[in-house]
Amino acid sequence: MTNVSGRPDKTDIAIIGAGPTGLFAAYYAGFRGLAVTLIDALPEPGGQITAMYPEKMIFDVAGFPEIRGRDLVENLVKQAAPFNPGYRLGRRAEQLSYDEENLPRLTMDDGSTLDCGAVLITGGIGSFTSRPLPAADGFTGEGIVYFVPQLAVHADEDVVVVGGGDSAFDWALALHPIARSVTIVHRRDKFRAHAHTVERVKALDVPIVVNAQVTALHGHERVTGVEVAVKGEDGPRSLPADTIVAALGFVADLGPLTEWGLELDRRHILVDPSMATNLPRVFAAGDITEYAGKVRLIATGFGEAATAVNNAAVAIDPSAHLFPGHSSDAG
Repeated sequence: MTNVSGRPDKTDIAIIGAGPTGLFAAYYAGFRGLAVTLIDALPEPGGQITAMYPEKMIFDVAGFPEIRGRDLVENLVKQAAPFNPGYRLGRRAEQLSYDEENLPRLTMDDGSTLDCGAVLITGGIGSFTSRPLPAADGFTGEGIVYFVPQLAVHADEDVVVVGGGDSAFDWALALHPIARSVTIVHRRDKFRAHAHTVERVKALDVPIVVNAQVTALHGHERVTGVEVAVKGEDGPRSLPADTIVAALGFVADLGPLTEWGLELDRRHILVDPSMATNLPRVFAAGDITEYAGKVRLIATGFGEAATAVNNAAVAIDPSAHLFPGHSSDAG
């Protein structure tokens, strides 16, 4: 394979998305002797795991009965590290074009370009923004968060978690051992979270206020409490709060990818069994892809990444073998 790792404006394979699938693809492409550049709009690797649930335990990664999200990302970065992948973090791939040899060229949001032998899109759900807490509209103080990247920051705090999905209950479980108090507020009396997680939270005697909405915030420079309107009650309840975790979900957006000419099925990229898209030398893997029978698991993304890299390797060098052998055979 060509090795262009010394050229910052050129790479064998550009991987767009530094979540688990992208990180494993970086390892596997390195194992195949390809120079790799990882691109992600987030400032650090890990994708949704790093941004949304770094402390959450994950139970469906093969070989790990359980592993914390942050640890999984750390292991994946370490796995790829011997092959020296390049990282362009805090950068977004804005445009895809082709040079005179019909090789992909990416233009970043900072105006820089990257010439590639192939492109692998592993962007998960694309870029995402949190749904805002309506009661916080106009509030300029501190104390409202949408993710909890560092649990220790909230030690000995009163925390109000707003939402009824998996993230809300996961944060409640994670914060309960270290916060002074944790209270969940949800607008309905039914939850989107897994029933098992809900029961675990209830077993901890975490207060869950249902059929309720946060209607006002107390405090100026920082939140000191909230008012909660509960259906059927005459007046609002006041709850102490040093931090509000607004776990109201997020809005996903494929961003510039929608303008590249990719064949899409709503918010997903259609791929064939080789993980190739309809564009030359552009592949995709992970949650962002769609095909018949698709299952969106981290484990699935790992397998798709290996398939995509192996087929990209042949696209880059037609004399290469599709399957390079097992890593255990490499000594």
